Amino acid sequence: MKSNSWQDLASTATLDTQTSRPNISIIIPVYNEEENVEALQLRLSDMLAEIKIDYEIIYVDDGSRDHSFELLEKLALKDSKIKLIKFRKNHGQTAAMSAAIDVAQGEIIIPLDADLQNDPRDIPNLLDKMAEGYDVVSGWRKQRQDTFITRKLPSMMANRLISVVTGVYLHDYGCSLKAYRAEIVKDVRLYGEMHRFIPAFCALEGAKVTEIPVNHHPRIAGKSKYGLSRIVKVFLDLMVVKFLGDYAKRPIHIFGTVGVLLCFAGILSSAVTLYDKFVHEVYVHRNPLILLAIFLFLVGIQFIMVGLLAELIIRTYHESQGKKTYTIAKTVNLPSSSSL
Repeated sequence: MKSNSWQDLASTATLDTQTSRPNISIIIPVYNEEENVEALQLRLSDMLAEIKIDYEIIYVDDGSRDHSFELLEKLALKDSKIKLIKFRKNHGQTAAMSAAIDVAQGEIIIPLDADLQNDPRDIPNLLDKMAEGYDVVSGWRKQRQDTFITRKLPSMMANRLISVVTGVYLHDYGCSLKAYRAEIVKDVRLYGEMHRFIPAFCALEGAKVTEIPVNHHPRIAGKSKYGLSRIVKVFLDLMVVKFLGDYAKRPIHIFGTVGVLLCFAGILSSAVTLYDKFVHEVYVHRNPLILLAIFLFLVGIQFIMVGLLAELIIRTYHESQGKKTYTIAKTVNLPSSSSL
């Protein structure tokens, strides 16, 4: 059992301060939240003062067009534990989280929204749950304070679909408030708008994932950055996650299977064409099934060839970058410089 409750982290805070590595890294993407950032920092400071662990707070200004960055810069100049990244333009929440994760030094990384809807006082509960041996603890906004039709209903449908497709069953993939072990989440490469799928990606690497209910507050200032258009994006991203999870290291299995089925359908159509010719005296040039047979067979061959090309690409990807096709949780009686 791993021990990472906030009480345990507090007991090692002095040692970690001496080694310049914080216990936790709180990462916060910010986009046009000038009305909320100062209040958020105040709530975070109060909570962190109570639990007394070493920390860093990393804000990522995602190309805000208001005064969010100026306010954050003033806060950072007063407190060295506040780190600040400013994007030249808006890149999206996934890119902001990825940038923060890349520079985070903490043993545990905790994302948080900047809109005051997540409650910083839930962070000790996440840490306590991680002490039970989990690698990822996801927040569940059980009493979500959002509109039903435009926010809650689409989210419920998306969460159910994501859980079924990925096999990682969570009630609330969209809740930003989560806790990750750094060695797990730093191995996850994020693209597009994949931040909501981080627990699923971590599970693919062998992480132990769970969730706990967290508080959720109504937005009192600023405007929501989400709309119904994200439903289509979630569905498309989910297809990518499914492919990466099941076939990224063996693409021939999916392309080859589809190709073989199409070739079989083409052969079957050809057999029906011959049957019509000899039994019903329907000549081939008058039977449209022969065109379907040729089309299906050729498309099937193309799918198989795409699968073979994908196999070459995935091998080039792993070998050119020295990436392994496996991940190791622990070794015994092996030096840390082992080639594994």
